[in-house]
Amino acid sequence: MPAGVLLVVLIGVGLVALFVCALLFKFIGLWIQAYTSGASVRMVDLIGMWFRKVDPREMVEARIQAVRADLDITTSILETHYLSVGKKRGRVLRVVNSLIAADRADIELDWKVACAIDLAGRDILEAVQTSVNPKVIDCPSSGSGRMTIDAVAQDGVQLKARARVTVRANLKQLIGGATEETIIARVGEGIVTTIGSSVTHKKVLENPDSISKMVLSKGLDAGTAFEILSIDIADIDVGENIGAKLQADQAESDKRRFQAEAEKRRAMAVAQEQEFKAEIQKNQALVVLAQAEVPKAMAESFRSGNMGIMDYYRMQNIKADTTMRSSIAGSDEDSTNGAT
Repeated sequence: MPAGVLLVVLIGVGLVALFVCALLFKFIGLWIQAYTSGASVRMVDLIGMWFRKVDPREMVEARIQAVRADLDITTSILETHYLSVGKKRGRVLRVVNSLIAADRADIELDWKVACAIDLAGRDILEAVQTSVNPKVIDCPSSGSGRMTIDAVAQDGVQLKARARVTVRANLKQLIGGATEETIIARVGEGIVTTIGSSVTHKKVLENPDSISKMVLSKGLDAGTAFEILSIDIADIDVGENIGAKLQADQAESDKRRFQAEAEKRRAMAVAQEQEFKAEIQKNQALVVLAQAEVPKAMAESFRSGNMGIMDYYRMQNIKADTTMRSSIAGSDEDSTNGAT
């Protein structure tokens, strides 16, 4: 073999050896950690993880925790879950920790269910912890912008209530189950319904526990990822008298309506009065016209000989006598003019 070719081969072998030594040096620490922990992982597997873009350190830590907890979970299973959701990556350590916590708490949970819950976007470790240590949810929630749940009893008095719901995670319904928001909404609806069905607000104030019993009996945790353990009324205050306020508003509305109707009748009466005055003036004009015809009739009587001058004087005397008698006795017209 020529010396040049031999030199190239030796250089290639040296580079390969150097690369292998670098890989061994890179993963020797993890291999020793796994071996001394009783959860041995082959060096080939560690190098393969690096080529598959899997975090070897996370896999080794998860493998060690699983072995120490007497859980039979191989590195291939861990890798499968790690690579199952693409770039987001499966949370292997949290899944293993959740299995350990469930095993210590004697909660039935297997690897497939835990992985499915993790892939669904739920925090499996938090769910297991909630199963062991129940969680308290404020109703209404602090992020809703409201401090109390307001409802009105049948007597019209408003009550403002705050509740605290103790829940425990239901691992069987964690996939596809409703979240805390649904629990809060259902509990709020139950409180409003219970207060609204009460005859008086005093009955609710005397026994706030009736709200908890009524709401619990409705099975509000159906179809959710939680199991409601208790519903406690943290506070209940008396608000406004909505019934009295509505009655006052109704009375004010009726008052304005009656005033409008009265104003309408007054306007109609004023219009009718003006019509009567116009009719009176019309009749007075007709009387004046009729009186204007009297002299004409007298003149015609003089011309035709039906009336003499003595008849005219006699009529004037009678008229003067009538006027004198009226002035002495006092007529209604004079009295009216005098009073005016």
